[in-house]
Amino acid sequence: MADRDATSFFISKLQRSYREVRGRSIELARPLTAEDQCIQSMPDASPTKWHLAHTTWFFETVVLMKHVAGYVPFNEKYQYLFNSYYEALGPRHARPMRGLLSRPSVEDVHRYRHHVDEAMLRLIATADVGTLSQLEPIIVLGLNHEQQHQELLLTDILHAFSCNPMRPAYASVPAVHADEDIPGEIRPVQWLRQAGGVLDIGFGGQAFAFDNESPRHKVLLRPYEIADHLVSNGEFADFVADGGYERPEFWLSDGWAMVQREGLKAPAYWIATAEPAGAPCCLRVWEEFGLQGRHPLVSTAAVCHISFYEAAAYAEWSGARLPTEFEWEAAFHAPGIQHMTGHVWQWTRSSYDPYPGFRPLPGVAAEYNGKFMVGQQVLRGGSIATPKGHTRPTYRNFFPPATRWQFSGVRLVRDI
Repeated sequence: MADRDATSFFISKLQRSYREVRGRSIELARPLTAEDQCIQSMPDASPTKWHLAHTTWFFETVVLMKHVAGYVPFNEKYQYLFNSYYEALGPRHARPMRGLLSRPSVEDVHRYRHHVDEAMLRLIATADVGTLSQLEPIIVLGLNHEQQHQELLLTDILHAFSCNPMRPAYASVPAVHADEDIPGEIRPVQWLRQAGGVLDIGFGGQAFAFDNESPRHKVLLRPYEIADHLVSNGEFADFVADGGYERPEFWLSDGWAMVQREGLKAPAYWIATAEPAGAPCCLRVWEEFGLQGRHPLVSTAAVCHISFYEAAAYAEWSGARLPTEFEWEAAFHAPGIQHMTGHVWQWTRSSYDPYPGFRPLPGVAAEYNGKFMVGQQVLRGGSIATPKGHTRPTYRNFFPPATRWQFSGVRLVRDI
């Protein structure tokens, strides 16, 4: 009886998680028209419709087609259309061309999701304990993969709407909420001393984590101080007003080249208003474009949508530096530290490299993370767009250093 009850609880929990995550994707897409869901504003972004289909493709291709005898794919052409980067699973539609997929329609994609969801829930309900124990890790990986795409769905549509002269709002009320409130006034930074030493870094538990968070290993950290709060819009505006985007002494070489090439003057989605012709940045009144549309810049909110280069330049201007990912993780539970997750992803000075002894997941999932460990920077924390419960202190997000369309900001550290 006890074994039967435990099995029933296990199946019920997995079914509930599956329904909740899959349902959340549909909810996030609900405010969008069919036209909204088809657009692709740049090669690095994807249409909403593609996100909904690709996450479904993962379950169909990696779970159902490999583990359910006689399973018939919903549409064999979808194997080509909605593969992202899995070389082992064959050719795929070019990433920069996803916005050209006017067909299948949004309705067809929803039918695809319904077909796969029914098959997945039937599999979970009917598989024997041994089979389900074998499949549970890849199903949970698929759910966490979908949660990653839920955040990308929001960042990608925000970028698309920013390219529209109408500057439409994704939602009239907050679609996502921060984990902690930001104070109503800018406070002086409190520097929290961290002793350093030889510390264990990385994931070592029994719950889910991505392969790039392991193995747990020791690192040597020198003593340092970490800022108790994130850099705010108001603090970053001081950098802008001080000519931060015109002064090469603060910038890494590639970052300065980007500033010159793209004519950057401020973070992405900042809009200068009420300025005389040729007015310097210090005389500008800033607004910001976000998921709720265009609104006055909130000076106390965490600065957002900045690249690694901008974060590093601000740190240099302020007489501090960016943390390594190991310093960030070691300070996660420090007394007095705030907003480590739930506002913006925080750039670190660490390149995205494998941990000592890293081994990718077996099978198709081997291509999930390891192949991207070059030319990218690690971000830690989690943003307002990150699904609740999706992050951990050991979570390693990563993007190229020029990336600005993500919900990315900065926290400072200082050497002692």
